[in-house]
Amino acid sequence: MKSLLQPKVAIPVVMAAIVVLGIGLYLFQPWRIITNVEVNEALPTAVATETSAAPVPSTASASPEEQSPSAEPTPTPTPAEPTVLAEGSFISHEHATTGTVRILELPDGSRVLRIEGLDTSDGPDLKVWLSDQPVIDGVDGWGVFDDGAYVSLGDLKGNKGNQNYPIPADVDLADYTAVSIWCERFAVSFGAAEFTV
Repeated sequence: MKSLLQPKVAIPVVMAAIVVLGIGLYLFQPWRIITNVEVNEALPTAVATETSAAPVPSTASASPEEQSPSAEPTPTPTPAEPTVLAEGSFISHEHATTGTVRILELPDGSRVLRIEGLDTSDGPDLKVWLSDQPVIDGVDGWGVFDDGAYVSLGDLKGNKGNQNYPIPADVDLADYTAVSIWCERFAVSFGAAEFTV
């Protein structure tokens, strides 16, 4: 009785199986199920600049009485707290996701998306997106964020921890109502948060 897979057939079948396995590993990256990347960035602050300071008198032509060794110290700038423009809490979509998000405005006028206490799954090609789409609980909300307007703030830095994402100056925040941890490769949200002011 002849073997069902003769060498002429077996080699192409094995080669095809290797190619399919390689593509599957590349696309799904199953090892990410057990990997974590934790990022803990500090709360962003900006230094408040002094708008006016008392002029320091010149001592070159001052009389000995006017040359006092105890001059007033120059005021030093102090860190200024950011202003919270909007905030929200993550809900889970394709993967269990928890944490909070805030949009902060720094004293210099720049804006930052701040994610705190993030806990989600690691995954391939994860992005942080601002979106104009509603945050919908359950499976119905998994794929809505690329249906309308969105802005990518870049790659997700880690699937755990506290992270800052600068918001470009030309982004009108009135146009965006939510943030999503978005998997571009499979067009699915891992988790999302709706902003409240």
